[in-house]
Amino acid sequence: MQFLLLIYEPEQRFANGFDPAEFAEYRAFGEKNAAAIKGGNALQPTPTAKTVRVRNGKAMTTDGPFAETKEQLGGYYLIEAKDIDEAAKMAAGIPGARFGCIEVRPIMVFS
Repeated sequence: MQFLLLIYEPEQRFANGFDPAEFAEYRAFGEKNAAAIKGGNALQPTPTAKTVRVRNGKAMTTDGPFAETKEQLGGYYLIEAKDIDEAAKMAAGIPGARFGCIEVRPIMVFS
């Protein structure tokens, strides 16, 4: 099964750049789980985002993320795991879990 591991943490932690030691931890996580990781990326800060909603056939675009929250979506991994428990165990190894949370979401498969 495939799962998306969504990394949420306070964005202000990165206001002065990314800590090299933490970057090394992410690299180690990637190497340890390379066989399971199918993709993933960090995301640009929320001020670079736009939110699009379509109501009554009309598109409305606003700057920034769709909601004010303490933690923002900062990145993700797409992984392969035998079940959600295995995926959650892998998610616990993501360095950002110490500062925010990791949402483990099964991928819906359409046949």
